[in-house]
Amino acid sequence: MTLSTDLEGELLRARIVSVVIVTAFLFLVAALWRVQVRDVSAYRSNVEKQSIRRVRLPGTRGMILDRNGVCLADNRPSYCIAIYMEELWQAGPLKNTIKEIERIIDSLSGILDLEKVVSRDDIINHLNRRRSLPFLAWSDVDDGVIARWAESGVNLPGVDIYVEPVRMYPQGELAGHVLGYVARAELDKSIEESYDFYLPEVAGAYGLEMALNDLLKGVPGGRLMRVNVIGLKHKDEGTLLPASGTDVVLTLDSRIQQLVEDALAGQKGACVVIDPRNGDILSMASSPSFDSNSFMPTLSRSEWERLSTAEDKPLFNRAIAGVYPPGSVFKPVVAIASLENKVASENTSFNCVGFFQLGDVRFHCWRTRGHGIIGLKKALEQSCNSYFCQLGLLCGYDRIFNMARALGFGWKTGIELEGESDGLLPDGEWNRRNIGVGWRKGDTCNVSIGQGALAATPLQMAVFAATIANGGYLYRPRLLARKVNRGTQGLKENREGHERRRMYGMSEGDLVRAMEWSRETVRIVKEGMYDVIQADNGTGKRAHVSGLEMGGKTGTSQYGLLSEGKKHGWMIVFAPFDEPRYAIAMVIEDAVSGGVTVAPRIKTLMEGILEIENTGIN
Repeated sequence: MTLSTDLEGELLRARIVSVVIVTAFLFLVAALWRVQVRDVSAYRSNVEKQSIRRVRLPGTRGMILDRNGVCLADNRPSYCIAIYMEELWQAGPLKNTIKEIERIIDSLSGILDLEKVVSRDDIINHLNRRRSLPFLAWSDVDDGVIARWAESGVNLPGVDIYVEPVRMYPQGELAGHVLGYVARAELDKSIEESYDFYLPEVAGAYGLEMALNDLLKGVPGGRLMRVNVIGLKHKDEGTLLPASGTDVVLTLDSRIQQLVEDALAGQKGACVVIDPRNGDILSMASSPSFDSNSFMPTLSRSEWERLSTAEDKPLFNRAIAGVYPPGSVFKPVVAIASLENKVASENTSFNCVGFFQLGDVRFHCWRTRGHGIIGLKKALEQSCNSYFCQLGLLCGYDRIFNMARALGFGWKTGIELEGESDGLLPDGEWNRRNIGVGWRKGDTCNVSIGQGALAATPLQMAVFAATIANGGYLYRPRLLARKVNRGTQGLKENREGHERRRMYGMSEGDLVRAMEWSRETVRIVKEGMYDVIQADNGTGKRAHVSGLEMGGKTGTSQYGLLSEGKKHGWMIVFAPFDEPRYAIAMVIEDAVSGGVTVAPRIKTLMEGILEIENTGIN
């Protein structure tokens, strides 16, 4: 009885254990089925999310071309050794991750035979501020490094070669102030959150690169990159190639630009060449200048400090931001205002005794013995201060002010570049606000000879010269001629040959104002300016070019203390005289005079332009 009872108890326990085991097994089977069958897609998705990295690829900027298709700005590939720091993250304090990154960099340095160029501080700063970006341990490495990378079969976690488009300027320093330069774009936080690694574009930081940034910037692409559990790149899952930005064609002629920069070499000054038929800027230069290539891939701190603190201000665009008293190149404004308001004629004459006396103030003429009795056209040719002081008083400042204002003095021209100055066209209100007195006759005399508070930019003076050249049509100056979509035309194919003339054809200009001057006014002023260069004793005779008739006006403006004798030299020119295609304004700082310092440079420039025209290539 006792034995039977014990046996039954053992069997019961065995059955209970068996039921538990079977039940546990069934639960295990069910769990396995749920994980491996029912929920497999969810787990697979989760795993894939953990192993795939989304990398944003920057777009490529569009090219910048001159009016003849010469490339002024393009892109080149720069090969960089990139480290994806998040793939190297270590457990524990941050210093563990820093040590791992340093270990990887040391290993790469040995494998690729490269000297370390980044410090621990660089690593820490990147971890704290830009962790989602690849850390570029080496930038712009040469072909030899890439070859060693391929031969060695680098197999380190979190490391890859990153190809970065770098802006390049094939013509070097040419048109540096016009083209400008680019810099690393600011991170867009809203976009950054959509990617594991964010490779930002460059953005325009100065010049046309900045002004036309929305056109030039490319459309970014992306890449899906699978990595394994230790951060090694496994394979690319797919790539959406970035798209290029829009190519732009400028009104600049790189050949004329080179001539202008050669004419300014070694001087502080600026020059602008405009097509008076439509306002196209054929050349714009400021001296000294800089090479836009020096800003890429990055500009060193020492180089930036040198450029930004240099006494001659190479980063300052004197052509649009430099304001100078225009001196005698302003005298045609006074002549036009007087003629158009019928207060003077071609025969209006005054006596020059070498100065003009107004109360206790004496306004000197450059010819100390005087010009004697002199008429309007001769006064333009000889740049007689005494004559224009008297003509200005006869005309009255209100008329001069209104004419100058209509011609664009005292406000921006509206060119595409940032940083343009208004210049200064003073009036009674300005006088009261700044020197506490109203407008005086002496102020009228000063402005009539381009002195006093009057100030203008070289661009404003070039626009004025163009308006005289074309008989009274004020065009807004422009640098952008047209946009080119690479996908719609064979750009490279059309850069050479006669086809480019069709492709890069210039459109009509932007007419701001028709001055509605009388033909008689235009004739008198232009003939006076003709004699400035073509007459044997004209103040601009040193600009004379054999076989080319031109009109012009020289100017010498004083600045600083009168006792110091500091001067700027000016000249405005239009050519050919009968059918002008070029209007030029040039200023040289600390010159002897416009006729001595600037006129010979204009001569050299126009001889070069004439040679270009004689080649038959436009």
